[in-house]
Amino acid sequence: MALKRYGVLVGTVVGRRAEGGMESPHFQLHVRGGGTEYRVAVNVLSQQAPSELLYLAVEDFKHPVLESLRAVPDGFSDVDSASGGAALDYIRGNLFDRSELRPMPSTVPGPDNDLADKLEHFTARALADPTARIYAIGERWGPESGVPDKIFGFSPGNGVHDIHMNQGNNGPFKKDDGVWQDGGLLFRFGDQWVAIFLAFQSQAWHTDDATGHALPGEPGPVPSPTDPHRTLRIVAALVNPVGPSPEPETVTLLNPGSALIDLDGWSLLDRLGQRMPLTALDLPAGEAVRIPLTAPIQLGNRGGTLTLLDPAGLKVDGISYTKEQAAEEGITLVF
Repeated sequence: MALKRYGVLVGTVVGRRAEGGMESPHFQLHVRGGGTEYRVAVNVLSQQAPSELLYLAVEDFKHPVLESLRAVPDGFSDVDSASGGAALDYIRGNLFDRSELRPMPSTVPGPDNDLADKLEHFTARALADPTARIYAIGERWGPESGVPDKIFGFSPGNGVHDIHMNQGNNGPFKKDDGVWQDGGLLFRFGDQWVAIFLAFQSQAWHTDDATGHALPGEPGPVPSPTDPHRTLRIVAALVNPVGPSPEPETVTLLNPGSALIDLDGWSLLDRLGQRMPLTALDLPAGEAVRIPLTAPIQLGNRGGTLTLLDPAGLKVDGISYTKEQAAEEGITLVF
């Protein structure tokens, strides 16, 4: 069924409150955007076991999605759940390396050791900087006519929640599944972007490309020993060759394992979802191969992504690059 109203809220942080001792506590943010008051409710505890959320903060975030986010005005804007724009998809968007996600307790005694503390760190920085902007990506609720906000008291109640991965759910939350509708919390401090990504340990990483439902038997967001995560690596790409278009773009794959890999059945996917099957080739352990890219797949000079799929169609690796990284002709980007 997916989220009812997916989009991004842009504004300034004017207040916050960390909840504790509740069945479903949140880190609450009071945001003012486009002359309207909003509350951003960030989950810090899961209702399903394991209860600790998976957390990752990227403090110098660079990704082509930022070009779309820069164009979003203050206030809430609806976003199409599709690739190539401002929508997030933790799996298909190549936003981060999922092996860097860490379980984080909601609140425990001591400094800087729980999720509330981590969120407080960046929120306090945003409160102290009047030029900072927050980008809260998730599902809109309200405005609730005649009903004041239950946390900050402004009226009407109004806000954004589901600031986390929104696919691969189970049980009653499966109804929220969808692709290109994941949540996230981004802070912009001048030219620096900080991106915060959250997921539930009960969610699956490999999901259906149409529904976002978990594929049967597939593991959660953190890689397991049986997961195909990075059994083959994208280590470099020539995205802007010297000369006029069409240019001879290439990608370099590395086999980091101890066994030979047959590339028959593998494929590459670009940011627009265009796929290029790989030809049969034995890639010995420890060796790399440079592969020419052919239509319909393409690596645009305004930034893009490239995803590697195994013969079962599961994501094994993925990279992203920005317009700035692709600006100079003839340079091979190393990932």
